[in-house]
Amino acid sequence: MRQVYLDNSSTTRVSDNAAKSAFEAMTLYYGNPSSMHRKGIEAEKIIKEAREKIASFLGRTANEIYFTSGGTESNNWAIRGAALSLKRRGNHIITTNIEHPSVLEVFKVLERQGYKVTYLNTDEDGFIDINDLKKALTEDTVLVSIMYVNNEIGSIQPISEAAEAIKSYNKNILFHVDAVQAFGKIDLVPALAGIDLLSVSGHKIHAPKGIGVLFVRDNANIEPLIYGGGQEKGLRSGTENVPGIAGLSCAAWEIAQNMKEWKIKMESLKKRLKDGILEKIPDVVLNTPEINSAPHILNASFIGTRGEILLHALEGKGIFVSTGSACSSHKGGASHVLKAVGKSLEEQDSAIRFSLSHFISEDDIDYVIETLTEEVCEIRKFVRR
Repeated sequence: MRQVYLDNSSTTRVSDNAAKSAFEAMTLYYGNPSSMHRKGIEAEKIIKEAREKIASFLGRTANEIYFTSGGTESNNWAIRGAALSLKRRGNHIITTNIEHPSVLEVFKVLERQGYKVTYLNTDEDGFIDINDLKKALTEDTVLVSIMYVNNEIGSIQPISEAAEAIKSYNKNILFHVDAVQAFGKIDLVPALAGIDLLSVSGHKIHAPKGIGVLFVRDNANIEPLIYGGGQEKGLRSGTENVPGIAGLSCAAWEIAQNMKEWKIKMESLKKRLKDGILEKIPDVVLNTPEINSAPHILNASFIGTRGEILLHALEGKGIFVSTGSACSSHKGGASHVLKAVGKSLEEQDSAIRFSLSHFISEDDIDYVIETLTEEVCEIRKFVRR
């Protein structure tokens, strides 16, 4: 059966070169990087080179790159580490109401621990209003956390403008950005001038699962979450995941060489998919904004269907999509993002997220449009009976 994987915002296929790099680290360069013998030095070299490559891609220095287990840990560490480090200075923190659960849940915990939290609303396209951010800032504000690209609808937040507003108010407020869906899809270098903490996940960019990065600006002080042997300059203890780091390094290098080309390709495929859906299928509501949206995410509601039913119908034809964030799908219920941007219950219940990669072809998209049209029609017929 033909297979078309359109759930790349949940996880990606590991690239052949990244898999090879990880395999070699497991079978050839398997020493503990803290060991002083040759095998340890080989592993340590992999980490050093990876740190330098990722720093170069971001236009930063290697000593600002810390390896983690993934985006969730990076977000947790950035937020909790910053809040704990700055608690003597103030206890007010700010985020938005459409963040990933690995951000929102941390804010809820901190709120229960006595921190004052402001949750910024967004408009119907999922964008914050910079004026709302400015009004929310107070003398007690110590941290702001805003995701770059929303993982469900693909809206790109005005991060540079947010950074300017924050630093103009108080340069000591730390600004954290969840860039899990942005890294490798849009140019992050210009915005990094005003960002203190930035989270990246390997398995979203064709690297293995279980590896991530937290960029920590040189002058940004945050508390560790994990204590132990003092790895990562004492800020993130634990034996480094050398195979994961090797795979991430390779995947990041491939992105650096191909990002412009891959971005253009995904934008073209996304437009082809969107135009085909709107032409072939009636009663469709697009949840992804027309402008300032990521090249790889398209979210649409197929009125008269249930997203979960449509997902499994497409799966039966070899097409893999999602109804929202994989990290919160086990909880059930409607998408908090679609609810926050004002979508009706019917629109929330019938939503499907398509997330692309450069591995997808135009023929794949045409197959998806054809199959989707048939399945939506069948489901609607059944519902009307």
